[in-house]
Parts: sequence; C-alpha cells; structure tokens
Amino acid sequence: MNNNPINKTNDDSTSSLRAHIIDNKLESASIMEHKHIDAAELVAMEAVYTVDDGLSEPTSPSWTSLSSLGWDESWSEVWTTWLAELNEAAIRRFGDSLVPARVALAHKHLYRVYGEAGEWLAEPSGQARAAMLMPSDWPAVGDWVAVAPRPAEGRATIAGVLPRRGVFARKVAGGRKDAQVIASNVDIALLVTAMTVDFEPRRLERYAALAYDSGALPLVVLTKADAVADPAQAADYVAQAMNAVPGAQVYTVSSLTNEGIEELRAALPSGSTVVLVGSSGVGKSTLSNALSGTQHMLTQDIREGDGKGRHTTTHRELLPLSHGAWLIDTPGMREVGLVTLEGNDGHGLSDAFEDVEGFAAECRFTDCEHQREPGCAVQQALASGELEAARLTAYRKLQREFAFMKRSEDARALREYKSTNKQSARNYKAAMRQKKR
Repeated sequence: MNNNPINKTNDDSTSSLRAHIIDNKLESASIMEHKHIDAAELVAMEAVYTVDDGLSEPTSPSWTSLSSLGWDESWSEVWTTWLAELNEAAIRRFGDSLVPARVALAHKHLYRVYGEAGEWLAEPSGQARAAMLMPSDWPAVGDWVAVAPRPAEGRATIAGVLPRRGVFARKVAGGRKDAQVIASNVDIALLVTAMTVDFEPRRLERYAALAYDSGALPLVVLTKADAVADPAQAADYVAQAMNAVPGAQVYTVSSLTNEGIEELRAALPSGSTVVLVGSSGVGKSTLSNALSGTQHMLTQDIREGDGKGRHTTTHRELLPLSHGAWLIDTPGMREVGLVTLEGNDGHGLSDAFEDVEGFAAECRFTDCEHQREPGCAVQQALASGELEAARLTAYRKLQREFAFMKRSEDARALREYKSTNKQSARNYKAAMRQKKR
C-alpha cells in the first residue's frame, strides 16, 4: 500500500503557491456547472502533492484496514444498504468493482481517497455528478465514498457518497446562501483561537453552534499560550472561552513549548475523526503539526506589526495521528454563517446557548421577548450578573440569522417544487400530443 505522507515544505512556498494557482483556476468554474477536470489539471494537481521537500522520510502505513480509517459495523450496514439501492446503470458499469474509501483531500471536484487496498486520485462519474444537485452534495473531506479503483493508473472513479452521520458546514462566504461542507462524519471539533489580539468569544459561539449541528463534541483550544506571560491574563482568556462555550473543555497550548499538547492529544480517542476550525492565523497548522508529530502543513510566524497570524492552510486534509485518531485541518474562515441543511432544526444554536435558553424557560410567559415583560428570568439573570448582555445580544443575532436562512431555504424549496411541477406538466402535455399523432 502506498501511504507515504503528503509532503509540504516549511521554508519554501513553491508548493503552496502552486496550490493557490490551481485553486484559483478551478474556482473560476461554478460548482453548479459540474465542470469536468481534464487530464492537464489532473497532472497539475498530482504535482502539487508529490513535491519532495525533504522534510521527512516515508513512514510506515498510516492505516492497515478500513477500521483504522474509522469504519465500523454501522458503516458496514450503511454500505450494504447503499449497494442494494444502486441503480441498474451503475451496476452495469461498475459490477463488483466498488469498494468503500474515505476522502482525505479535496480540491474542487478532484479528491485523494484512502481505501483498504491503497490510495487513489479520484473524481466522480458522470452519473454521480448528475445526482449532486447542490454544492453540499459533493464529496467532502471525511466522507465515505464508493469507488471503482484503477490500480495501474493510481486513479479511481467515485460512484457516490455514502449517507453522512453529520456535517460541519457553514454558509459560503459572500451573498450566496448555499452551505459549504467543511468536513463530514466528525466526532470532535477543536474550536481554535489564539491568546492574542485574534481572540474573539463571539466567534467561538458561532463555531460551537456549527459543531453541535454536526453532532461533534466541541473542545476549545487556546493557542500561543507562550505569548501570555501574566497568569491573570491567561486565566481571563480561559474564563471568556468557558463563558462562550459553556460546558466545553478548554485547553491552553503552545506548539513552541509543547505546553498542553499531550493533554489535548489524550482527549482525542483512537479511531475518532477530529476537525480543526478557526480564523486564519490562530495557529491551526502549527497545532496540526504538533499533534501529528510531523510537518504536514505549512506554517508562518505572526506579523510583527500587530501580532496577528498569517493565513497558511489553503486546503482541507485528513491527517493521521500517531495514536490512531484522524485530524482534518482546514483553511481559516473569514465568515462563519449558520446554515439550514436538511434536518437542521436549529438544535445547534440551542445547544450552544443552553444557558440563555435555560433562563428563558423560567420566564413567566412562554412568548416572553426578554425585554420589559414581568417575570422575565432572562432580564433577572442580566441584572444579577449570571448572564452577560453581550452573550444575549449574540444569541438574538444568531436567532435572526438562522430564521432568515430558514425562510430563504423554504422559499427556495417552494420555487424548486413549483418548477418541478411545471416541468412535469409540460412533459405530460408533450407526451399526450405525441400520443395523438
């Protein structure tokens, strides 16, 4: 099995630049156009991830079986059901060649997948593409997919994506309302922020809501602990983080001194899938390297002028940890908008603000707006200092945001329903006219 690590270089940005160029090239094609990746792009993508940087020698295989990748009996049942429902066209094309594999790296519609028999560069079949109606339907890092390997070529064809246990997703940046899947089938979400000017409790609240929506357990990681010399200041960072994500464990770490790294690694069970999320420059890539004990990801020092970190990671990637867990590093997020994927009833928001909703449940009136109503437990909590005004304001803002996204989603669903009905009516009339001839 070819499981050599995907090498990156720390002092030479050539491979990172090439990845940026290819990213920009593929970004120009709308995800909804189902653009086919030609041979030249395949070669270019392969080149980015086979650059030999001399940082590390090939290591022993990162996995020896599907279970090492996170496969279990539940996934075996999903696989059996999925195969049983496969359409005749796919059966004729792929026969018995389909095997499960996990998406380890994604660049638009090109994927590196890991299977029991090896790893392959894969892209979806035409039929699979046709079934991917929304951007969130496409494979994402962490997904389990059905592939037909072509070992001699080092390639594979993706026949479909297995039903997900959960997705860590956000609204795409800008004015569009589509959901962008950051990672799939995640067990733990490390909400990363730095103990510097990058620290922002309100952003942690948003990450927590997305984590709960995905079904992942949120853990808060405060990086760059070495930058804080005053113990009182460090304690204040921890207190703010605990208030932003009530009930979540908070870890303070330094990738330079290895402070807290072992404690954090011990919180990531073998076989689990962990996603790193946070803003650009908070030290996610450095933390990823520290946890994996390798130099998989490029890193950069903070800017001297303002103490802020620099954007480094340009893609999402599934990385093995030495004790058997899998880590998904992700690019920094400039925007963290809530989404309303199918089945999302807003429970993530409720879980992230369980303290606020706990006070609200004690209000005298069930329709209390927590303004000036008599017997408002939320206002009483504000007055007593049990609840911060900033946290209530953040909760209301996210409630409005989620409600807006839900209305937009419902409106779009209604438009699609009407459009489908109109098309069905046109097809029926055309068939009747043809029958009369």
